Amino acid sequence: MEVSARQNKQKEQDFLVASISQLSISNSTSPRVVAKFHYDSGVAELRFDPESDPKASVHFDLHTSRLFKLSQSESVCISEASETDKEKSYSRGISIQFRNEEESRNFHCAFEQWKKEVVVQGSDFPNGTASSSQSKFDDKIEASSAKMYFHYYGQLLHQQNMMQDYVRTGTYYAAVMENRVDFVGRVVVDVGAGSGILSLFAAQAGARHVYAVEASEMAEYARKLIDGNPSLGERITVIKGKVEEVELREKADILISEPMGTLLVNERMLESYIIARDRFLVPNGKMFPTIGRIHMAPFSDEYLYMEIANKALFWQQQNYYGVNLAPLQSTAFQGYFSQPVVDAFDPRLLVAPAVSHVIDFTSTKEEDLYEIDIPLKFVSTVGTRVHGLACWFDVLFDGSTVQRWLTTGPGAPTTHWYQLRCVLAQPIYVMPGQEIVGRLHMVSHKAQSYTLHLTLSAKMWGPGAEQGGILQTSSGKLDLKEPYYRLSQPQAYPLPQDQQSNQLLQTQDIQIQAQDEEGSDLMQQTLQDSGAELHSL
Repeated sequence: MEVSARQNKQKEQDFLVASISQLSISNSTSPRVVAKFHYDSGVAELRFDPESDPKASVHFDLHTSRLFKLSQSESVCISEASETDKEKSYSRGISIQFRNEEESRNFHCAFEQWKKEVVVQGSDFPNGTASSSQSKFDDKIEASSAKMYFHYYGQLLHQQNMMQDYVRTGTYYAAVMENRVDFVGRVVVDVGAGSGILSLFAAQAGARHVYAVEASEMAEYARKLIDGNPSLGERITVIKGKVEEVELREKADILISEPMGTLLVNERMLESYIIARDRFLVPNGKMFPTIGRIHMAPFSDEYLYMEIANKALFWQQQNYYGVNLAPLQSTAFQGYFSQPVVDAFDPRLLVAPAVSHVIDFTSTKEEDLYEIDIPLKFVSTVGTRVHGLACWFDVLFDGSTVQRWLTTGPGAPTTHWYQLRCVLAQPIYVMPGQEIVGRLHMVSHKAQSYTLHLTLSAKMWGPGAEQGGILQTSSGKLDLKEPYYRLSQPQAYPLPQDQQSNQLLQTQDIQIQAQDEEGSDLMQQTLQDSGAELHSL
């Protein structure tokens, strides 16, 4: 049975729903219920009238009611009883069962339109409206992080920084224009539209209509930019709101977005991209980008390691204006090594070929991104000290005409993402042909980022290596939210890998010797206190 909706001169709107049930009473359902939006004595109400028993009507004041979507065809409406500080209590609620997704979508859209008109006095969009209800985004992201995030991306200077990344912007433009066949006459949703530049690209490629969804204040700038390009803007609608909350009146044939953060997953926007796919994309619709790959390889960089370790030497002072700072040295040491390093490095610092972890945006579930576990296995090509794991990513635009990659790898033209390195407090020694194994375990947190748990181990090599024993192991815990931006540091490594590795080893030998003369006990104690693991068999 299709949804029936009408609005009469008394400004009311009716919907026919399959059933409702009181949350507090089990098995209390009505076979046919009319859901009516109307005014009663000047108060906007949502009333559910069972056709079999008109006296059993259920009334909700729209001013104090919230609507949540449980599935494509089921929702729950709750009525707020009181509010004290930040905690709310609710007097009652009902479960609403729709017969199909279209009925549910229309009902949610009407609910928010009525609520906005009475409570928020906001503007309705011709193709949808932002929901004021608690969303999945709000449930998993802490409010302070979201506020800073949207404030950051609501500023033109940060949008300019991304737009002036010509590798990024040029690749998106080429991917769209080279695959016009995917856009001509199609409906496009731009997820996290920002300035609206990708929406304008899609319109240039011939899209029938583009919905640019942007949650930050940048939506207003996007409207201004799009209005300033009227030949394209007439086919673009900017919707201010989160993709987890907005309602659209039609499905999209293609999604376009730039959801990548540092290490691909930082800022957790990939999850919003996946949610937009589930909510808006037609079956077998296109996604630009289509897949992402995280690449990882062990590296050796003595200069970087000593730079980080030496930072903690400040805290070894025992007479800093009469104050002993030494009690905080081990904590500072741990803190510096908990920061992933963001910079551009010479690919000759890598000591083994990279391995990759693939995320297919067309099939990955949102929950798959909450926790990512990547086994690591490498074979060293040189003899050196391994200082950690280097990471970068690329994404594929799988168009019908041209497949185009956007890469952030070392040696490629530098992007605003650069590369990322996880530096271990305790390096491990390897020889040519020696196997390096480990694990990169990434756990998402509510600050829109990930905690990284890295373990690298050097396996036995030479005679007896077939037994597979572990010679050394080093572990570290890093916070992707708090990187060390080393962008201004010179990155000159002119020597070939084999010569470079030997020089690095010699440099370290000299430094260790100097430390032995001046107080090696202190550095040794620092390494022990840092919690770094070193196992010898």
